[in-house]
Amino acid sequence: MSQPQAAVGAAVPRVDARLRVTGGAKYAADNSPDGVVHAVIVESSIGRGRITGIDTRAAEARPGVLKVISHLNAPKLPPVEGRFPPGKPLRAFQDDRVQFFGQPVAVAVATTLETAQHAASLVKVSYDAETSSTDISDADAAGGTQTYARGDADRALDSAPVRLDTTYRTARNHHNPMEPAGIVAQWDGDRLTVWEKTQYVQGTVFTLSGEFGIPPDHIRVISPFIGGAFGNAARAWVHSVIAAMAAREVKRPVKLVLTRRQMYFTVGYRPAYEYGLRLGADRGGRLTASTHDVRAESSRYETYSESVLVPGRMLYSTPNVRQAYDHVPLDVSTPWFMRGPGYASGAYPVESAMDELAHELGVDPIELRLRNEPSDDESSNLPFSTRRLRDCYRTGAREFGWHRRNPKPRSTRDGDWLIGMGMAAGVYDTMRSEAQASVRLDADGTALVQSATSDMGPGTATSMSQVAADALGLTMRQVTFRLGDSLMPPAPVHAGSQTMASVGSAVQDGCDKLRKQAIALAVNDKGSPLHGVDAADIVVRGGRLYAKGEPTRGETYQRLLARNDRTHLEVLGSYAGAPEPERFSLYAYSAIFAEVAVDARLGLVRVRRMLGVYDAARIVNPRLADSQAIGAMTGGIGQALLEHTVTDHRDGRIVNANLADYLVPTHADMPDLKAIFIDGQDYEADPIGVKGLGEVVIVGVAPAIANAVFNATGRRIRQLPITAEALL
Repeated sequence: MSQPQAAVGAAVPRVDARLRVTGGAKYAADNSPDGVVHAVIVESSIGRGRITGIDTRAAEARPGVLKVISHLNAPKLPPVEGRFPPGKPLRAFQDDRVQFFGQPVAVAVATTLETAQHAASLVKVSYDAETSSTDISDADAAGGTQTYARGDADRALDSAPVRLDTTYRTARNHHNPMEPAGIVAQWDGDRLTVWEKTQYVQGTVFTLSGEFGIPPDHIRVISPFIGGAFGNAARAWVHSVIAAMAAREVKRPVKLVLTRRQMYFTVGYRPAYEYGLRLGADRGGRLTASTHDVRAESSRYETYSESVLVPGRMLYSTPNVRQAYDHVPLDVSTPWFMRGPGYASGAYPVESAMDELAHELGVDPIELRLRNEPSDDESSNLPFSTRRLRDCYRTGAREFGWHRRNPKPRSTRDGDWLIGMGMAAGVYDTMRSEAQASVRLDADGTALVQSATSDMGPGTATSMSQVAADALGLTMRQVTFRLGDSLMPPAPVHAGSQTMASVGSAVQDGCDKLRKQAIALAVNDKGSPLHGVDAADIVVRGGRLYAKGEPTRGETYQRLLARNDRTHLEVLGSYAGAPEPERFSLYAYSAIFAEVAVDARLGLVRVRRMLGVYDAARIVNPRLADSQAIGAMTGGIGQALLEHTVTDHRDGRIVNANLADYLVPTHADMPDLKAIFIDGQDYEADPIGVKGLGEVVIVGVAPAIANAVFNATGRRIRQLPITAEALL
């Protein structure tokens, strides 16, 4: 790049850190416009059936209750179609059908939260209940199987000298961010403003536009701060429509915040999987064939799917592959993106099976993976843009002390604890989408950059400010980045690890354009010290334009704009997204190493230490990247050892819908965690050379822990989470 790179690559703290830790950051539910009232949802108490009656008399008789809305009195909404996932989205009070336990069946609106809560408890709903199906193991798959194949996998398996035939199971996981889903909705005539927790402000605009049949430009969505999301806020759920409906009905701003319990029923989750996997290999450990037969839970009314099969078709060189993905429709709410969607679930069986194969052959797990490294992407026949998994393996093995691992299971002890080491690889798609960003340089030498993107935790405003600062030749203190408002230039959903590549490239483009505009102004200005200098020979640093080789010849942005009577310069930056068709196979990679201790008598598992080594191309901010990796390893420990949604299959009720019984890792569970990022960049991926980071850092964590548990105990547990009961 022609500009000095002072900010990008620096481990600077978050620009909004003080606001967040002092309470200055305003989250969705912190907004209270004049006259705001409160809404509380009434949930269904059956898993499937019809509503036969709703008695709201006691609720509506309470002082302060404005209205109780249900399908009996709700306004009719226009039909909607063409959304993801395919199917018929859950509508707000449009019929008497109950499709899952906890479905909203009414909402109470009152002047105070306590009154609304009490009113909701007084609403009596009667049902004609039907038998519900909520257990993936006992339900039939639907038609329309997704398939993939190359070669003749079944024939190759029959002739393979070494074969492995296993089934792995993963539990449903819920997101559990600190900030629950919430929204404040306010109408001004036929115009709607909402303050909502969302990873996609424009997605909420599109959803509400369709639900109410009003133009998108009549809706404004504001969401500058998010208190964690992990994917569940990447969609406008039915509670958002309910809040907007209630606000229009009572003609007051309405605030609706889901309870922690309600978060388990209506805002998505990582679906449960049953994954049948067969591997075939020669005696040297080279894979010859694999088959993957997957059953995944989904709701009946929508068909959700994710890329769970991708690791199994491209992570290792395998000439013969057959894959099938079956949806299992259940009487549950729709699953949704959860950190590392698809890949985190798909890596568990693939990486566990590779560990099993290595043990069967007496080959080191890293060596087995190295023997099966592909030269290109065999699923797409495209060359890899970059693929540095070998470097990840070698760096990780050296830094973790892999040579100290005893390959014989149950051979290393520390008192009552059995000690084991395991590792696994990870991969995630490098997604990129169209994005825009506005850039404004004011006469005082400060810049304002804006885009309708979001920040659910990675530090979007900070990393974008770093890119902008270098491209404009300013310090970080001179740049302000604003986000989270649908009136700003459009950006893709803040999910799929695509924000840095997409919005960052738009920021780079806009700042490059503005810098060049200022340089052109200077070289054409007879009053400028830079008049007549070749524009290509001018750089900007610290807000000062100067000629290369002549650092004393130059001037500041302030002097340039003042002399030319400019109050500001402004441009719109853009990024077109991924090319069509792609010319390269683009993924980020990881190698995860874990050491565990298992109590030989009690079966308790403790992760002692963990190392993640990542090939994620250019790292904009090492401090933020490290935070992402540490957080993801923490989440992966939960996936491997703790997190499990327990459902009462008699009616579909989630038994542990709270943070006391749904276990997530706490500080006491955290071991020594370390992240290493392999130096590099990938300008085939995008103009700023980055790959997505937020998802790949969790992929491979669960199988690394599972493989370490096997090395410690000699017990191969093929179901997540790995519990003490399974080990006893």
